[in-house]
Amino acid sequence: MNYIELVFQIGGSLGLFLYGMKVMSDGIQQTAGDRLQGALNFMTGRRLSAVLTGFVVTAIIQSSSATTVMVVSFVNVGLLTLTQAIGVIMGANIGTTVTAWIVSLAGFSVSLSSLALPAVGIGFVLRALKWKHRELGEVILGFGLLFLGLNFLTTSMPKISVENFGFISAFSDGGPVSVLIGTGIGLVMTLAVHSSSASTALTLIMANQGLITFDIAVTMILGANIGTTVDAALAAIGTKTTARRAALVHVLFNVIGVIWALLLLRPLIALLNLISPGASASTAVRLAMFHTMFNAFNTLLFFPFVEPFAALVSLLIKDKDTVLAPTTYKLEYKSGSIQDTPELNIVRAEKEIRDLATLASSMYAKVRAALHSLPDAPERVAAIDALVEEMRSKEAYADEMREELTHFLIECTRQQLNRRSESRISYLLRIIANLEDMTDDCYSVSLLLERSAKKDLIFKRKEMEALAPYMGLVEEALRLVQAHLGGSMTAEGATQAEQLEEKIDRSRDRLRKLGRKRIEAGENVKTELLFIDLVRRIENLGDYCHGIAEALTNMR
Repeated sequence: MNYIELVFQIGGSLGLFLYGMKVMSDGIQQTAGDRLQGALNFMTGRRLSAVLTGFVVTAIIQSSSATTVMVVSFVNVGLLTLTQAIGVIMGANIGTTVTAWIVSLAGFSVSLSSLALPAVGIGFVLRALKWKHRELGEVILGFGLLFLGLNFLTTSMPKISVENFGFISAFSDGGPVSVLIGTGIGLVMTLAVHSSSASTALTLIMANQGLITFDIAVTMILGANIGTTVDAALAAIGTKTTARRAALVHVLFNVIGVIWALLLLRPLIALLNLISPGASASTAVRLAMFHTMFNAFNTLLFFPFVEPFAALVSLLIKDKDTVLAPTTYKLEYKSGSIQDTPELNIVRAEKEIRDLATLASSMYAKVRAALHSLPDAPERVAAIDALVEEMRSKEAYADEMREELTHFLIECTRQQLNRRSESRISYLLRIIANLEDMTDDCYSVSLLLERSAKKDLIFKRKEMEALAPYMGLVEEALRLVQAHLGGSMTAEGATQAEQLEEKIDRSRDRLRKLGRKRIEAGENVKTELLFIDLVRRIENLGDYCHGIAEALTNMR
């Protein structure tokens, strides 16, 4: 037998399997990217919903490593809490067993070539047509490539004799030594192919062909569960404390689970035999069942102790992040990984947009409070100088956020996205522009107040009382759009936004007339012109809120 030819054949088959999984995963994400975002938004502090989210997302994108890397990234930017991350990781470990079931149920009982080649042909045609559902063609193409690689693997393995695996067979009955060696082989295989799903599929095929014993295959599957934690650990390098804790959760969860499973290996196999006797199911199906059973039991074991588990990793990784006032803003975009999830990058961007909205809201609250307190302020000039400096700093930070977020979203469009996501990004860019323009006008209002204080052009109490309801309407509009960021504007919300815009416009016209009447009555012209300019700036803020509301409405 030509060993070099065989190695290349198995390596090529495995590469085709991995590439098919990647293409299928990308296609599913493009088809259901917004639904995946909805699944993440559904997740709350409740543990069960977090576990279900991890299971659903991993079952869809067919990669627990991708899910956990995403979780580490989201924890790093504050999109998920540590307790939420623990639940998602638990669910991801169950979700990753779906691949084993696909291999065990379809890989040996169905003629893979009869499925694979037609799927490749149909998928390629649908993808090449560039019709509105071309993402479906990518899913079908990936499905075909995955099963084609699986077919090549299953036809390559019989060329290997059991004697070629003598180094494994020699330790099959070695007691604890065989258990450790099998676990180590599974770990190394997962690290080599960079996918626990692929190494588990390879293990199922070898066991089904009789190249390795069932007991060795079980321990190799357990070893794969440890190997899959490496991606999350690598993703946590250079991140914040919370992200490193999330990565440690994944490592400890899988390692501790494998340890207790190895200690109770015989009772677990006995339970498996009770559920699925050897005569009633194939070796591959029984291994898939063991894989699911182990991860389900491990989740049930840890599920009641999420809070203590979070406390443990917090104790192991101390909080060394220094909390400083932000001076510069940087948002990194990482792509090109086999586990890349471009659709879900939009979720991260939307979290940052909500932060930008919070910044704009805080700036508006500051200038509104300053307008209210200005007439009675004892150290008027000093207070205004402090306000202007604060507004200048925050406005510069908002400029950086706009630049980085725009660059981030444009990078997202360079990946393969579905049409809904591409359209969503265009509206998000519009929202970012409106929010940043809002911070510009807040800063401009502070400059108007500075000119008012330094030139002693002080607004009268009556003028401030007339301005208060007007500013309250703008604040209400700002709260409305903030409440809908990260989703879309409901029909009720859109109607409310229109009504607020009309009220703001009517109030603007009334205040302008009031200013002109005071000029005609002989009041200080410079003060009244400053008042009219102030009304205009505040009305701009209402316009930006209305623009954001329109973008959110179109995102439905």
